[in-house]
Amino acid sequence: MASLSPPPPAPGPGRRTARRARTPRTARTPRGLRALGLAVAALTAAAGCAPSTAVPGGRGDKNTGTLRIWLFREVDNAPKAAVVDRAVAAFAKDRPGVRVDVAYIPVETRAQRVKAAFNDPRSAPDLIEYGNTDTAGYVRDGGLADVTADVAAWAEAKDTDPAARRSVTVAGKVYGAPLFVGVRALYYRTDVFAELGLRPPRTLDELAATARRVHRERPALHGLAVGGAYTYGALPFLWAHGGGVAEKKGRGYISTLTDERTKKGIAAWTALFGDDNCPPSSCAQRGGNATVESFASGKAAMAIGGDFSHRAMENSKVKGAYAVVPLPGAAEGTIAPAFAGGNNLGVLKSSSHRTLAVELMRTLAGKRAQADLFDAMGFLPTYTDVRAAAARRQPFVRPFVATLDAGARTVPVTPGWAAVDAAQVLPVMFQEIVSGRRSLDAAAAGAAKKMNEAFRK
Repeated sequence: MASLSPPPPAPGPGRRTARRARTPRTARTPRGLRALGLAVAALTAAAGCAPSTAVPGGRGDKNTGTLRIWLFREVDNAPKAAVVDRAVAAFAKDRPGVRVDVAYIPVETRAQRVKAAFNDPRSAPDLIEYGNTDTAGYVRDGGLADVTADVAAWAEAKDTDPAARRSVTVAGKVYGAPLFVGVRALYYRTDVFAELGLRPPRTLDELAATARRVHRERPALHGLAVGGAYTYGALPFLWAHGGGVAEKKGRGYISTLTDERTKKGIAAWTALFGDDNCPPSSCAQRGGNATVESFASGKAAMAIGGDFSHRAMENSKVKGAYAVVPLPGAAEGTIAPAFAGGNNLGVLKSSSHRTLAVELMRTLAGKRAQADLFDAMGFLPTYTDVRAAAARRQPFVRPFVATLDAGARTVPVTPGWAAVDAAQVLPVMFQEIVSGRRSLDAAAAGAAKKMNEAFRK
């Protein structure tokens, strides 16, 4: 891999730089929330005035110089960059001699770039955005700084959603701040349901029956779009039946795929792959994006999609003809636990500006910035109060908020999960079952063995 050591920071495509004004000015409390920059400045000033709990990093803890950030580049990155620019400008305004350099990196190459940064601290940023399933691996690699004390002294952090809080926690220590959270719910075609006299399903059994009825009466439609490689669409079925993929045992994890409750969930998911709903020949290889696209293109009456899928739906053939409800659980009146995805911000252990990096993390992951990212990008806030306010402004997020409030789950916070994910252990298991290559018991046992091997490494 080519060296990732960047040239001296300079404004340009994919990189934004904010310089600190030379004359310090006192931050004032905003008179209203219309002025975003002033609002963020007020939050930043509050964080900056608190006693520092930072521990100097390996290269010191400078309070001047260039602070470097790597954030993920979105498909439509301009709205995100505008929010970040304003927050960064407010942050830099009252810190003489501080310059902030923001680079947007492709999500697809994040693993290589972050690994290179861990191996070469001099080329590394001070603060990074990272996926919440990467936390444990980055901690194992020694890349992320322990910010437990910093977060404990941060008043806003007490309102963080429990699932989001778990996503930055490894062995009781905190390694970052949640930036946004994403969950999935059930999208359904209101026009098709009205024509067939159907109601939104209230249990997973009713979901399956509804899917089969739709396909029987509208053969051109999949009742429920499913995918053999759609791990995060499948997991709610396992959790709703009382099972899961793994459980904590001692200091590590052990697979629970062979648990009888888990196998009931696997059976409920894989039973949806058939000629009476979504044939394996066309559905077994699908991942999440292809599954959602099937619904957006008008080829399915239902699909499990995320709050982050809303914009795609609004720009698709089904605009105005769909609604969203929480995915029902096994029992009526319950909501199937969803996977809580999302991204975090973390300070690198190698940072030579640790205190500044922590303060900027608080600013970019603070309540005001998360509210603005929701308005700009639709990213669900990780603070329960900010998320509730977002739902009042934008009703489309209410089913997703209800799903989070019902209790979302995360995958095991262990470096071994990265190997499980990379090896496609769960998709292979689902595909073996729906193709008939292996029985459910045999496929689950084989997948459990692979998972346990990964957890032991």
